[in-house]
Amino acid sequence: MPSGAAQMETVPGPWQESLAVAPAAAQSAAPVPPLLTAIIVSACLGALVGLIRQWSDQTSPAGEVDLGGVRTYTLWAMLGCGAAFLGETHVPALLAVVIALIGLQQLVSLLRVAPTQHTGGTTFASALLTVLVGALVYWNSRQAAVLIAATTMVLLGFKQPLHAWTRAFKPEDIRATLQFVAISGVILPLVPDRSFGPYGAFNPYSTWLMVVLISGLGFTGYLAMRMLGTQAGILLTSLFGGLASSTATTLAFARRSKVEPALSAHFALAVVTACSVMLPRVVITVGVLNPVLAVDLIAPLALMMLPAVCYGLWQWFARRPADGTVEAPHLTNPLSLATAIKFALLYALIGLLVKAATQLDLLQSGLLPLSFVSGLTDMDAIALSMAGSQTAGQVPLLLATKAVIVAAVGNSLLKAGLAISLGSPVLRREVALVLGATAATGIAALWLG
Repeated sequence: MPSGAAQMETVPGPWQESLAVAPAAAQSAAPVPPLLTAIIVSACLGALVGLIRQWSDQTSPAGEVDLGGVRTYTLWAMLGCGAAFLGETHVPALLAVVIALIGLQQLVSLLRVAPTQHTGGTTFASALLTVLVGALVYWNSRQAAVLIAATTMVLLGFKQPLHAWTRAFKPEDIRATLQFVAISGVILPLVPDRSFGPYGAFNPYSTWLMVVLISGLGFTGYLAMRMLGTQAGILLTSLFGGLASSTATTLAFARRSKVEPALSAHFALAVVTACSVMLPRVVITVGVLNPVLAVDLIAPLALMMLPAVCYGLWQWFARRPADGTVEAPHLTNPLSLATAIKFALLYALIGLLVKAATQLDLLQSGLLPLSFVSGLTDMDAIALSMAGSQTAGQVPLLLATKAVIVAAVGNSLLKAGLAISLGSPVLRREVALVLGATAATGIAALWLG
């Protein structure tokens, strides 16, 4: 038996022959050369960039210069890849020569363009970047290559929308934007990051950082309003208007309800929507500085939004809000230097009062009235002040949460007062009902703890 067993083991079966052939077949399959892979990837990225460039040229007004499309950009990317390979192995500095030659070719092409045709530097820059993409692919920096190619495609594809958007800019928009660049990129790094004044309550750096945060968030809504144009849907206008300035949006729609009383119900929905946007905006801004407080605010502020949500659903299903367009309210640019300074002063004053109340053992009795008064003027200042104070351990979490809720109640009552004093009878009735319910819900959230 042993000898038979040994003899059986020495006889290969069909399955053993297949196992012996498989490794040989695997060894015989040669891997794809890295250079070939790099050329293919480069060609694909170049073709994508060229596709967007060619589409942009075809959809541009007559008179634009066509300096390259899918084929040209594909060849440029392959040139970059091949030049990077030959520069490492055979001809040093070949990539620099290729880039210089393509740049020279672009310059010559631009100089030969007729005076009636429009030229620009976009093709020049995108050509050199496409060559660089090919080189990066060969150097195995493919994430950078994809990022450059994708960014180039986006900028080429959004040519017409960008031009239309910038043509809508006003001189005050450019001036205010430059002011924001100054206060965020120039002033902020220069202000001292230490405490001054009574109780050490004033920190120039933290105060100015809050200015940058709130101005930037408000400017997001302002830009959205400008991109919508002079005419936009009521709901969309109220959403972005509430992000930029719920007070200005409330004033604009309340006054308009008297001019166009037939649309009063729709303007009331716009006011309620703009005021409701304030609540999630507060959670977002607080969350940037103090995620713990932001999480604690989600439930009560969501509860305060319930009346507005119910009112909006009723409006939608019962009245069907107007599908037409409405002229967007005039909103001042939230990046203006005057607005930034006013907010900084208010934020510093609230910080001083909170610090004084802490030092004088008046925190429990004085913070909530201070929050209510502050909410009547600006919701963001007290919310950010509570976020910073709670992080520093000066205010307990529960008290900070209550202070923000009280400020939201005061802010809702202020907007209701504005609507009642300026709006039409229909708008007065509906906004007062919804925002009054919002304030009552906030008070109930305080009572429930």
